[in-house]
Amino acid sequence: MFWLSAKRVWRGGIQSFFRNGFVSLSSVIIMTITLFIISSVFILNGLLDFGVSQVKEKVDISVYFVTTASEEEVLDVKMSLEALPEVSKVDYISSDQALADFKEKNKGDELTLQALAQLDENPLGASLNIKAKDPSQYEGIADFLNSDSNELLSASSTKIIDSVNYSKNKLIITRASRILDSINTVGLALAILFIVISVVIVFNTIRLSIYMSRDEISVMHLVGASTKFIKGPFVVSGMVCGIISAFLVVTFFAISTYFVTKYYGNYLVGFDLFKYYMGNFFQILGVLFGSGILLGGLASYLAVHKYLKN
Repeated sequence: MFWLSAKRVWRGGIQSFFRNGFVSLSSVIIMTITLFIISSVFILNGLLDFGVSQVKEKVDISVYFVTTASEEEVLDVKMSLEALPEVSKVDYISSDQALADFKEKNKGDELTLQALAQLDENPLGASLNIKAKDPSQYEGIADFLNSDSNELLSASSTKIIDSVNYSKNKLIITRASRILDSINTVGLALAILFIVISVVIVFNTIRLSIYMSRDEISVMHLVGASTKFIKGPFVVSGMVCGIISAFLVVTFFAISTYFVTKYYGNYLVGFDLFKYYMGNFFQILGVLFGSGILLGGLASYLAVHKYLKN
């Protein structure tokens, strides 16, 4: 009996969808726009995450050691830094590598290179480049490095750290941290705003569809149909709208991201839009079909419920 009723509801919902051609088409268009916005927010979030990671990648602090510091002492400091939960990565640059990098950077400055050649020893010490997991954590790392009580930073009671460039980069790091926080906050707020607006539009569109079927609902009431049986076909019709809309949006983004990446990829500063879309395809697919079915079915249920109460 249950399966027979369910079969009738699904058949009635699908028939209602195709019978109300223009209204169903309008619902599909509105639902497609809604799911397009949800997908756009998803992809925009990926682009923002990429931008955030790029900013984080460029922000770091460096620790410069005195020339008398041994490699073992510098590597001890490196190990102590890597043990900190705030630290993402620490790169070691030897004094020889620092000298080679300096010569490469100033290869066009003959006076500087000649002056450097007159020296009997390498004037540059080793250094460590430190990347934190979050820009806001650099201050704590700098405090750790500048702590006089840290025994790992000294050998034979002699300070081996020459300088830490956090104070020079502090303004840049602080601004970067604030920008990243603002981007995350604004992105979340926009996503919620667009989704709420989309749900309201879908609800009102489906409500209009149900209002146009008021005579049919009245007849079903007269012949003694249950409330669940009346609501069922409208819910199914709304779910069909969601499924068709999700399919259209998935197909559109698969094609558009491919061509955008192919012809305008240079403007995305390293962000491979098509690769990101395909890498998250099944997640996006699940979100779109789930959202389409949920929005269509729920909006239809609420709209017909409100109509029947009135």
